[in-house]
Amino acid sequence: MIVLQCDRVTKSFGAETILQDIKMEIKNGDRAALVGRNGTGKTTLLNIITGQAPYDSGSVMMPKSQTMGFLAQDTGLESTRTIWEEMLTVFSSLRGVEMELRELEAKMAESSIYGDPASYEAVLKEYDEKQEFFRSSGGYHYEADIQSILSGLNFDQLSYDLPISSLSGGQKTRLALGKLLLTKPDLLILDEPTNHLDIETLTWLENYLNSYEGAVLIVSHDRYFLDKVITKVYELAHTKATLYHGNYSAFLEKRAKGAELQQKAYDKQQAEIEQLETFVAKNIARASTTKRAQSKRKKLESMERVDAPLADAKSATMSFEIQQTSGNDVLAATGITFAYPGSDPLFRATDFAVTRGENVAVIGPNGTGKTTFLKILGKRLAPTEGDIHYGSKVTVGYYDQEQAQLNTNKTVLDELWDEHPQVVEKDIRTVLGRFLFSGEDVYKLVHSLSGGEKARLVLAKLMMQKANLLLFDEPTNHLDLDSKEVLETALIDYPGTMIFISHDRYFLNRMSTRTVEFSGDDQLHTYLGNYDYYLEKKAEAEERAQLQDNYVEKPVENKNKQSFAQEKEDKKIARKRRREIEAIEDRISQLEEETETLQSSMLHPDVYEDHARANRIQEDIHEKEAELEQLMEQWEALQLDASQ
Repeated sequence: MIVLQCDRVTKSFGAETILQDIKMEIKNGDRAALVGRNGTGKTTLLNIITGQAPYDSGSVMMPKSQTMGFLAQDTGLESTRTIWEEMLTVFSSLRGVEMELRELEAKMAESSIYGDPASYEAVLKEYDEKQEFFRSSGGYHYEADIQSILSGLNFDQLSYDLPISSLSGGQKTRLALGKLLLTKPDLLILDEPTNHLDIETLTWLENYLNSYEGAVLIVSHDRYFLDKVITKVYELAHTKATLYHGNYSAFLEKRAKGAELQQKAYDKQQAEIEQLETFVAKNIARASTTKRAQSKRKKLESMERVDAPLADAKSATMSFEIQQTSGNDVLAATGITFAYPGSDPLFRATDFAVTRGENVAVIGPNGTGKTTFLKILGKRLAPTEGDIHYGSKVTVGYYDQEQAQLNTNKTVLDELWDEHPQVVEKDIRTVLGRFLFSGEDVYKLVHSLSGGEKARLVLAKLMMQKANLLLFDEPTNHLDLDSKEVLETALIDYPGTMIFISHDRYFLNRMSTRTVEFSGDDQLHTYLGNYDYYLEKKAEAEERAQLQDNYVEKPVENKNKQSFAQEKEDKKIARKRRREIEAIEDRISQLEEETETLQSSMLHPDVYEDHARANRIQEDIHEKEAELEQLMEQWEALQLDASQ
């Protein structure tokens, strides 16, 4: 069933067309992504679909019976209620039915109603109807649904009686997402839902969306997330929307292949056109060849031209160099403890060391102290206890995810030039141009920039430092997919040392040579590999722990205390089990021989040419294989009993 259809939707701002003849179709069960560079109109299209913005022409259609839920980017939930009270508002109508049921129960318990059978039957019928509606609408588990959503979004560590006004901006955004998920609309539209989510919560959200009964339309710059959830991609580029089936990686592959094929078709046609035009020019004036030339000219005029692939918008060009090489021992932290006044320590007595050339990823749930730890390593925050020692010739560059190092009252040009006054303006402009600030853009005030533009400006400042130790706190936040890839390519070639916090699992896999986990137990857990290696080792550790928990050492019984009757009974059971095992083994051998004989008969010409006979033999083989599988399970169970 189609839950959303956009037909030739067009939108312009003044003389600039943002969206042109956009066609989109979302069916029930679809997991669709809307991708494209910043500025291509993704948020504009979402606002049009949700009725928050007008459009010039076309149509947006959705069946009246279908419901839509929309979470805009960084939408924070503002309320005077507590967390639990706010979540209960989703089920206000259902709770009203619950109150009506209690009232009907009280009425049925009244003795006076028994004297009036007609009234009693009417009340009973009404009660049955409301109870069935209450049950089918999830009335008996809505509180469990709330708890499940809050737990999945990492609110189980907080009191549900906490006022929403006391939450951070990121927590309010997560709570808004949780409230929307509880409404379970037929079409769920999410604009950057992975912002403010740690890896554990991201994994939960992926699993939730994969099992979601309705349709999902997502805008996201998280490539790992898109690969896990998405089944089709709409790309917005050059005012058009193009559909690709598959996840994000499949989209990249198909787009590249399509562009290559289009370029080949274009080149081939251009060669043909040149050949035809040359022939016409040389032969149109000759009496002997003019008819052929006219025919060629008609062919040229009627030819359906292949367009050249449209060039992608200009990308940033980043490169990170170092002024000088550091010593082998880059950084050593010993006995680091940190606690905010009046609070328990985030971590205590922590040791941490980094050598030249390492790319160390710091991961863990939100609230475990990762950013605080990075600030301590960058000497932007003093530890409560412990020391930080830098190695020889170490220079530090720091990327703050809050972009606090920017002066919002300066222009883009002055923000960079003031830190490097000895550099001529032309060279400063060249650097800014590499980060897509050109022309009049350099005179924009910093406070007017988008999140992505601010991120590029901070990276430009960092590039100018030429530090040999880079500390990154969520460097891919606010960057579009293209800018992320450019940043990764630049950092792969970086000759220095890096320590970075990130929830971008694709970035973690490409960049990290060592993974350090903050798990909230005051200790750092180190894994000598990237994120996938970390997951593998975590899974192995969990499996070992589960096996250890399931293992129960059986006490050795004192045979002198075991009664003769019990010992006799045990031997009787053992003999019976052995006979059952032997009988199963005999039957397994018989079935294997019969199956082999039947499979051999399928090779005879008089069998495989007789389709009916071949089908009967094949069915016989399937039956014997099914019996074999069942017998093998019985045999394994009996062997396990015998070993205990």
